[in-house]
Amino acid sequence: MRHAGKVENQGSVRKLLPAFAIVSGLALATPAFASLGPPAPHFNGELGTADAVTLGVVEGVTEFLPVSSTGHLIVATSALDLESGQPLTDSAGKPLWHKPPSAKHPEGVPLTLKLAADTFTIVIQFGAIAAVALLYWAQLVSMFNGLLGRDTAGLRLLLNLFVAFLPAAVVGLLAHDWIETHLFSIPAVIAAQVGGAFFMWWAESWRTRQSQPAKQGMPAELSIELSALTVGQAAGIGALQCVALWPGTSRSMMTIVGGYFAGLDPRRSAEFSFLLGLVTLTAATAYKSWSGGAAMIAVFGWPHVLLGCAVATVTAALSVRFLVRWLSRHGLMLFVWYRLAFAVLLSGLLWAGLFK
Repeated sequence: MRHAGKVENQGSVRKLLPAFAIVSGLALATPAFASLGPPAPHFNGELGTADAVTLGVVEGVTEFLPVSSTGHLIVATSALDLESGQPLTDSAGKPLWHKPPSAKHPEGVPLTLKLAADTFTIVIQFGAIAAVALLYWAQLVSMFNGLLGRDTAGLRLLLNLFVAFLPAAVVGLLAHDWIETHLFSIPAVIAAQVGGAFFMWWAESWRTRQSQPAKQGMPAELSIELSALTVGQAAGIGALQCVALWPGTSRSMMTIVGGYFAGLDPRRSAEFSFLLGLVTLTAATAYKSWSGGAAMIAVFGWPHVLLGCAVATVTAALSVRFLVRWLSRHGLMLFVWYRLAFAVLLSGLLWAGLFK
């Protein structure tokens, strides 16, 4: 068993080597990339290399842990002073647009440092997507073979992921502007951290009670395979994912708990959450890149975007490996206490006037 574990670990390390190489290469190449294309505008609080790395680490570490990457990124952008609402212009003094003037927006929506930073934190999710694709390549191949009629289990998994993705996709599109206007704030994150902590504590307690027969030598109740999920169970997980549209709640937390309720053990719940995240994050990142990516790159430049993505890839891969092993042994309670401590810290900083 030790030998098998050692081989698995060596394989995981080998998988991560390309991502480490990308990070190192981008860090070294940043000065060269910076000379390509038109110069970015200069303004107070411009994103630096250290900022890009910081946001990449925060995204990668928190994206798949049940602590809310969005909540942590809101805090990080505030701490890095990337929240200016002043309209930005290019080097020629022309306005940069988040949404150019159109029939829907006659006056347009000027691009601000805050909007550019918010887009940056979404776009670097490509790094987290790459990490899951790298670690769960076998499942992706299985689903592709399912489309070709060669893998029944892979086709069922693909169908369930699509069904679980739909609720959040619909609600997210309908409520996107309202959420960004009213819920992207430190107080909203604090409320979600506390509420999510108690919900997660209740869910973990419920799972523990359900698992008691297994400890007494009876068959475990929470042990079905991912391919055994029904469409209804997948839809239930997807409905819970909608709650995570409130920043600070955690998409990972809601889908892992949803997996508990559907009959999955912690490890399989986490794996379904990762694969669902692959679908959800790809859609959200592609949409945000299409709608505001060009303007964001005009402000921050390609080097910082690529560096943030690469750092997110490495840290997300390590975070995923950690979470699977931790949940298999200990469950979610560590993250309950972390969320409460994080909420207390944020409340103190907010009271001290360090956050808006």
